[in-house]
Amino acid sequence: MPDLPPVALSVRQPSAWAIIHGGKDVENRSLGSIRAGQMKPGRIAIHAAIGMKRDEYDYLVWRWARAGVAVPRPDHLPRRAIIGSVTVEKIITASDSAWFGGEAGLLLRDPLPCEPIPCSGALGYFTWTPGGTMAEPLPWMAAWGASDGGMFDTLPVQFRDRPVKPFGTGKSRPKGE
Repeated sequence: MPDLPPVALSVRQPSAWAIIHGGKDVENRSLGSIRAGQMKPGRIAIHAAIGMKRDEYDYLVWRWARAGVAVPRPDHLPRRAIIGSVTVEKIITASDSAWFGGEAGLLLRDPLPCEPIPCSGALGYFTWTPGGTMAEPLPWMAAWGASDGGMFDTLPVQFRDRPVKPFGTGKSRPKGE
């Protein structure tokens, strides 16, 4: 096992992947969840949560594609596993980062990937231990974008209609998104 911090933060995919591989330098949280989770600066492991909702995945793939970030297919993203580590530089309530979009967030730097290590997650910062198995892809994940039989897998993802933002300030679409 690589030298990983004993404390982890569980993040849903594809955001966990984007923290480690896609340049995501802010993890948005409410101030209440930051306090309740005892989040503070320092090196932490990133845990890819078991949960991943299709509407969240579709919206984030669409949004990040506009910024040139190509997210792996949902059935290729590890879930229920430690996938790397990152340094939390500080807690922020404002940022010019394209990744900031809420009340508060953790400013991240120096992501380091690791081979996925199966592990159960928890809310807030938690002390993790390896064990169990990674989550198997759900049926929607395996079928996502597969209507063409894989013929166009190398083309950029496109949506007929812009996905609705499924989190944050409700289902509304902010200006510019």
